[in-house]
Amino acid sequence: MSFVPQPTEVLLQNVRVSYCHLLEPWANSTQPGAKPRYSATILLPKTDVAQHQALMNAIEAAIQSARTKFGARVPAQPKVPIHDGDGYTQSGKEFGPECKGHWVFTASAKIDYQPGIVDVRAQPILNQSEVYSGIYARVSVNFFPYAVSGKKGIGCGLGNVQKLMDGEPLSAVGIK
Repeated sequence: MSFVPQPTEVLLQNVRVSYCHLLEPWANSTQPGAKPRYSATILLPKTDVAQHQALMNAIEAAIQSARTKFGARVPAQPKVPIHDGDGYTQSGKEFGPECKGHWVFTASAKIDYQPGIVDVRAQPILNQSEVYSGIYARVSVNFFPYAVSGKKGIGCGLGNVQKLMDGEPLSAVGIK
C-alpha cells in the first residue's frame, strides 16, 4: 500500500526550520487566551520554484475546499499563510535577516496532535537540544480553510518532521 497525498498536502524537502516548538507545545504570551501548540516557521528558498509551486497548488486546493464548505462567504482573495521574507510581517515589521531570499510561513498542530520528529535514519528524536531553530528538515504540511470569529482564510497544519542536518542556530528576533 502506498501513501497518496491529498491535494492540500505537501512534503517539503530540505527547508530551514525556525521558531522551533516541535517537542514541547508553546503559546504566544502576547495573545491572551492563546492555546499551546506545536509549531515551526518554515523558510523555503525562493530559488526552489518547484516546491513553491507545490505550496501554491495546495493552497489553491484549500481555497477550493473553502468555497465548497463556506460557499459565497469566502473572500475573492482569502488570507494565505505564505509571506515574502524580503518584505514585511503582518504587523508591519521587516522580517529578520534569515528570512531574506525565502518564502516564510508557520505551520502548527494542536496539542493533541504532536508531530513525529525523527532523525535522518528515521529514529525518533527525544533530546530537545537536537531540534532547534536553524536545522534543515523534511516537513509535511497540510493547508486548510478556516472561518473563526469573522476571520476567513487558509491555515497551515504541521505534520511530521525529519531532521536532515544541523544548521547555524537562528536568533528568534525579527521573524514574526
